[in-house]
This record gives sequence, structure tokens and C-alpha cells, in this order.
Amino acid sequence: MVQVREVAYDCDVLVVGGGIVGLSTAYAITRAAPGTRVTVLEKEPGPARHQTGRNSGVIHSGIYYRPGSLKARYAVRGAAEMVKFCAEYGIAHAVTGKLIVATERSELPRLHALVQRGRENGIPVRELGAAQIAEYEPQVRGLAAIHVGTTGVADFAGVARQLAEASGAEIRYGARVVQVDRRPELGVAVRTAGGDIVRGRVLVNCAGLYCDEVARLTGDEPEVRIVPFRGEYYELARPGLVRGLVYPVPDPAFPFLGVHLTRGIDGGVHVGPNAVPALAREGYGWGVVRPREVAGTLAWPGAWAMARQHWRYGAGEFWRSVSKPAFTEAVRRLLPAVRPDDLVRAAPGVRAQAVLRDGTLVDDFLIREGARTVHVLNAPSPAATASLPIGRSVARRALAVLGSS
Repeated sequence: MVQVREVAYDCDVLVVGGGIVGLSTAYAITRAAPGTRVTVLEKEPGPARHQTGRNSGVIHSGIYYRPGSLKARYAVRGAAEMVKFCAEYGIAHAVTGKLIVATERSELPRLHALVQRGRENGIPVRELGAAQIAEYEPQVRGLAAIHVGTTGVADFAGVARQLAEASGAEIRYGARVVQVDRRPELGVAVRTAGGDIVRGRVLVNCAGLYCDEVARLTGDEPEVRIVPFRGEYYELARPGLVRGLVYPVPDPAFPFLGVHLTRGIDGGVHVGPNAVPALAREGYGWGVVRPREVAGTLAWPGAWAMARQHWRYGAGEFWRSVSKPAFTEAVRRLLPAVRPDDLVRAAPGVRAQAVLRDGTLVDDFLIREGARTVHVLNAPSPAATASLPIGRSVARRALAVLGSS
């Protein structure tokens, strides 16, 4: 007779990471399968302390993303759901619309391509000539623009807090995961830095900046590495120069959207971000250096291949990081009236960008499964916008693993 080992589980699903994606996953699991016990482990003393709480707060329309991709589908769906969620729970938000402005003739074909992409993604877009730009933004100058009406802004940290409360999950803050014992026939046991052991049947990895490391702790090889990019912002001292949201035409070769102007829910206008490699996964300034993390990045062949492919773009971003006049000139392409003293340093953010071994920047959301595990391995912008559909997708996978165990 085979003896089956009895295990005392602390939960059914153990979620690592208390950002908006992890908390949306917990929320989706308890909505889809009431009674499922969910525990969320978050290393910080509260939710949304990194990517969720340090972005520009934009509810993205989905216009930028390749038709049929997860980013396109989830952003379009997620934008509508996010507005509804915020309205239902009284979370600060506004549907402002935005302009994407071409300032050089070479950008006009890319602007037209965005119009086509928007239509393919089911997004209403209005094309504007140079004179029509002033209808929306009197101080902005350009050769042509498009207006995207479904873009908005929201308090994503507030959304994360509401998801945590509404999920009914047990949220453990100050619980940094340092070890994972995954046994396919039993489940997972996680040890935190404080020495606690938490046992679950399934582990969901939503660790953001550390998702590749958590994947490797479980014994799964993610086949990507997170390369952190710091986004540096300024606040506009004369917020009256901008009414809403103004973006340049992005370069399709990069996942970054360029320096843009965003009127937030507090009425202030953020300017940025530029994107420079960070010297730590939480490298919110040039003075934050973690040698072990830098060494880990440099040991990944993809980091070197990425640098060889994109060094010219990176040099420009670095120059705008260290030179305020250079940054100001980038802003003036859209907003000629801006002066250097209009730009006041604001809190930076760090983007968790997954990079493949060949140096390719992973463009779409990336979710992979292992034995008793589900890993969210690439969920930068527009993940906050798309967090509700992402959470449901991850929840379906976790519940399928749970049901087969």
C-alpha cells in the first residue's frame, strides 16, 4: 500500500509580489473560485511601492501595440475596465484623451501607421493638422497629430490598495522571499527573510523587478533576464502650459514611448521619462549601485547584445539624464515655451524590462508555467492599465494548475 504524505498547506495559491499585477491576480482568483485561499507575499511594508506606484499614472488606450498581441488586447480591454473599477470604488481617475504629435517630417509615416494600428485595435482616433493641435493644446507645436480619446489617468496605487482589500487574500508585507522548495507532487514551500515558512499548492510569481530571480528559485529557467531601466521625471513648474497628455511619435524599435507630458490626477504635470540603465534593480538614482545585481546583468549575454544594438539610442538617453539643457531641448520639440527653470526634479521609476539571450527586448507581456508555478516574466507598461485582464489570465492558469494537482 502506498502511503500518501499529508501536508498542512497555509494556502492554495501563494502569490509573490504585491504590485498591481499580483494583487489583481489574487482578486481574480477569489472572484473566479470563491473559497480558494490566497496568500500574497510582498517584501515592502505596503503595496505598489515600485513600478505600480512610480509610473506616470496613464490609462493607456492600446494604440501602440501590435494588433493581436497581449498588450493590445489587454490594454484596450483593461482601459475600459480600469475606468469602471475606479468609478465603482471611488478611486481618483479621469478620461482626458491625449495627443501624439509629429514634430519632424520623418515622423509622419510613423504617425500614419499609428492611426492604422489604432483602427485595427478598435480605438477611435482623430487625425489633426498643425493648426488643429491648438484646439486641444494651445502651447504645443507640431506638423500633425492624432487625438486618442480613450486615454486617461488614474491613481494606480489606490487601485492596488482596493484590489488587496477586495480580494479577501491574506497579504503579508515585509515578507521577502529568499528560498523556494518546489516539489511537483506536493506543492511549494517558501521561506522569507524573516524565517517564516509558507506552504501553498501553487506559486504565482508576480515579483516584477525580481521575477526572473524568483523563477530561478523555484527551479524554472525563465530564459530571460530583467534589465532595469530607470525612468527619470521632472515636474512642470508652470502646469498651465499643458491641458492634458502630450506624447511624441515613438520609435517602433524600442518599447519606450519617449519624453512626454502628463497632467496627473493631482493637477500637476509630469515630464518624462527618459530611459537609462539602472545600476540596481531598485536603482532610483545614479548613486544607487548594487554590485551583485550589476554583475548579474553583465553576466547575461543578452545585455551585451542589447548594448551593441542600441548604443546610439542609449547614448542619447544618458546625455539627457546628465544634462538638463539636453532634456529641456527634448521637451521643447513638443512644448517650445518650456524653460529650464520650469523643470523640477520629480520621483523616478524603474522599468523591469525582460531581455532575451540574443539581446531582444521582450515586446509583449510574457507569462510562462512550470510545475506548480505560473511566472509573469514581462509586465512593464501598460501593465497597470491592463492589470485586470492580466490578473484574470494568470488566475485561470493558476486555477488550472490547482485543479490538476
